Amino acid sequence: MKVRIAVAPGSAEWSTESYVSLVDGLERRGFDTIWLSDVPLAPTIDPSVGLAFAAARTSRLKLGANVVPIGRNPMLLAKELAQIDQLSGGRLLLMIVPGIGRPAEREALGVANSNRGTYLEEAVCLMRRFWSGEAVEHHSARFSFSGVSVTPRPVQDPLELWLGGRGPLALERAGRLADGWLGAALTPAEAGQARIRIEQAAADAGRTVDPEHFGLSIPYARAEPSSDALEQLSDRRPDLHPSSLLPVGRDGLRGLIGSLVGEGLSKFVLRPAAAITSVDEELDWLAEAVMDLQT
Repeated sequence: MKVRIAVAPGSAEWSTESYVSLVDGLERRGFDTIWLSDVPLAPTIDPSVGLAFAAARTSRLKLGANVVPIGRNPMLLAKELAQIDQLSGGRLLLMIVPGIGRPAEREALGVANSNRGTYLEEAVCLMRRFWSGEAVEHHSARFSFSGVSVTPRPVQDPLELWLGGRGPLALERAGRLADGWLGAALTPAEAGQARIRIEQAAADAGRTVDPEHFGLSIPYARAEPSSDALEQLSDRRPDLHPSSLLPVGRDGLRGLIGSLVGEGLSKFVLRPAAAITSVDEELDWLAEAVMDLQT
């Protein structure tokens, strides 16, 4: 099983200097992937912009992102992402997410009363059809395409789409539609059970998910985490103590990754729970802590 380590920016506001340092530092140190999250109302870099920049600045680093299709035209989104895959020589990794679901975000995206799950499914299916080179004929309450095709196609054929989520419907959807799954805010035992449920849902749909396409997004702290970091985790999982989701220090992070590998997961997105004062210092620490785990 190939263990791969991706790194996501922390929660601090985006800045040109820190982002350039992150891209260059990940490429130089041999991390597998940079991972950006699409949070429309947050002061973070838009993944399509950030990955296009990273594509031009790197030659090896994979380019990963959580992308929110809600409120976007799937034909234009498919074209945009296909071009990033072309510009990077086939290094794009994608996870499609429904957004955080807060009323302000839904209102801003123009989908205040829409079912995000059905919207996501329709968008995923359409994007795959556009990437296949098909002249898409599709008419629904949301979208209308009359023989529309997208060029150029992605380098990767197919360009894979991963999904996330931890609820029963999300796990069933991942098994039925996704090429992989990236979870979050789960213990190793919960992540292992999620993998099993996804594999069963895939079997029920007459398909399989590559056993190496299961992963987890992991916040980590180099030292004792701040009360804000603990509070955010408690808000997300009030049923668990934050310490079960937030590894502290080198040994804590390595131990959690080892436990997740034991549950059949092999792809990990690591993000600092605290604001980073020096990108290079953070990446040096992280490389020393986990790079030998990458296979």
